[in-house]
Amino acid sequence: MTFWDHANPTAFMRLSGAVLPWVSGAAGICLCTGLTWGLMLTPPAQGFGASVKVIYVHVPAAMMAINLWLMMVLASGLWFVRRHHVSALAAKAAAPVGLTMTLIALVTGALWGEPVWGTWWAWDPRLTAFLILFLSYLGYVALWRAVPHTEAAADLAALLCLVGSVFALVSRYAVLFWAQGLHQGATLSLDRAEHIANVYWVPLVVTIAGFVALSVALVLARTRTEICRRRIDFLQERARRA
Repeated sequence: MTFWDHANPTAFMRLSGAVLPWVSGAAGICLCTGLTWGLMLTPPAQGFGASVKVIYVHVPAAMMAINLWLMMVLASGLWFVRRHHVSALAAKAAAPVGLTMTLIALVTGALWGEPVWGTWWAWDPRLTAFLILFLSYLGYVALWRAVPHTEAAADLAALLCLVGSVFALVSRYAVLFWAQGLHQGATLSLDRAEHIANVYWVPLVVTIAGFVALSVALVLARTRTEICRRRIDFLQERARRA
């Protein structure tokens, strides 16, 4: 079976139904382990105190906020090229999940910023790009709800998604473009001299794995719901015409 065969709604429902319980279980295990380890068992950090523990929510949420938007960009591109409804519905399903992750990242970032920077908010390049990403998520969700016709909504939302990808990339790489920003460099790095100490790094990696699995599970479940809703709308429309 090729990749494009899974764009068939029936094949997608069958595959996602088999994968979803495993991904959900992995999410539960990783989140319980990582958050318990990170929030309760790691020591306060020198210079940051207990506020360092916000990274166990902030960093994974911020990563998923950006990566979910990039996943939506890929799905939107597939919609433009192949016109497969599953890709459009997957992008639609991912938007509320990404919106929630972005909101969590903004709130936890403010909780981190007040004790560390002395302010709840600063117009730092990365923070500003992230706020615009949040507004882009809001616009994407609102656009789907405002346009009743599925294909027209998918086209307009996909266009907005492609434009918003600029802010997703800026949110990811702003600390490299603008070194004078308040936001610190990457928390995770392949260079061991740059990433945080292992006592914080290991539980953070476990928590990130949990956030990834949770996001995948939520997107799969919501995509399945969107496919079922589309089938119901189709059957209702056919019944009215009959």
